[in-house]
Amino acid sequence: MDVRKIVVVVEDVDAARTALKWALHNLLRFGDFITLLHVFSPAMNSSRSKNKIRLLRLKGYQLALSFKDICNNFFNTNVEIIVTEGDQEGGKIAAMVREIGASALVVGLHDRSFLYK
Repeated sequence: MDVRKIVVVVEDVDAARTALKWALHNLLRFGDFITLLHVFSPAMNSSRSKNKIRLLRLKGYQLALSFKDICNNFFNTNVEIIVTEGDQEGGKIAAMVREIGASALVVGLHDRSFLYK
């Protein structure tokens, strides 16, 4: 059985947590890898200061760690975390999925989702 790479988009909404739980119950097989991917985008009207970007990266990493805690409840989950800066239209997510070579992308659908843009 081939090892699969599953990317789960990390957002601070319940739909994203529900999507992760769904993936753990329905997609994950022994030996598969889950990549928790958080893409942050500084506000357009704010300056792109290094401190602002550092703070957004830190908040994204902390959010991803809370998702990792959900994964830790499942036996033998191989989890990696990626936090990166990108656009709000999903281009960075698509690029990361291709770069990782993922076989599945799991996204929690909600009112402010990038999928609607």
